[in-house]
Amino acid sequence: MDPIIQLRHVSKRFGKLIVLSDLSLDIARGQCLVVIGASGTGKSVMLKHITVLLRPDRGEVWFDGRRIDDLPERDLVPVRKRFGFLFQMGALFDSLTVAENIAFPVIEHTHKPREEVSAIVAEKLRLVGLPEAGAKMPAELSGGQRKRVALARAIALNPEVILYDEPTTGLDPIRSDVINELILKLQRELKVTSIVVTHDMNSAFKIADRIVMLHEGKIVFDGTPDQIKASDVDVVKRFVLGEAGENELAALRIGHTTA
Repeated sequence: MDPIIQLRHVSKRFGKLIVLSDLSLDIARGQCLVVIGASGTGKSVMLKHITVLLRPDRGEVWFDGRRIDDLPERDLVPVRKRFGFLFQMGALFDSLTVAENIAFPVIEHTHKPREEVSAIVAEKLRLVGLPEAGAKMPAELSGGQRKRVALARAIALNPEVILYDEPTTGLDPIRSDVINELILKLQRELKVTSIVVTHDMNSAFKIADRIVMLHEGKIVFDGTPDQIKASDVDVVKRFVLGEAGENELAALRIGHTTA
């Protein structure tokens, strides 16, 4: 495996809450890695460590053969430009047009002439299947279209790695599948490495080369979609099937009794 990202014995806590505990993970170049797990198990915190928006209490973060968690902020700027990030709710600028949203990182981080910026915007909109949307405002778009525009912005600087935080949240099954197909399309056409945090198991099974599950800050599963379907580890099996555990059900019963 040719790892582009390596987490080595990473630990992170906030006060008394341990979020990541001695977590080690190699992510291969060109791979689509899906990260699953219950809320609060450290998935988004892990993404923030990969781009050094958070720094580990212990451990190391490596990108393309270089340790990055100990770099000063000024040296992280060129590193972060090699990443694209699709935020959970898109995070478009409401006061800018679609084209202006996509152009924003190009204008901010390069000195390209206006004609070249316009060509980049047109190409990214074509890639996400919205070639005529440039003049629209975000409020004129559906939820699925806003996600696609946000993804066009995420790839505006031709990143090597795309990070997706719950890309299908809030979308109906049809629009979710459009996003899944788009993730696969970008894998094929741009040859990127994708890291997708999701609770959507249908999405995970469709797009993943590899699935990692976090539980209580540790990796409890690492394998293929077929392997996770066959797992007999209780916490993994219940998550895949969407079944509540005895602890959750017991809490409901206690609440009912006291009511």
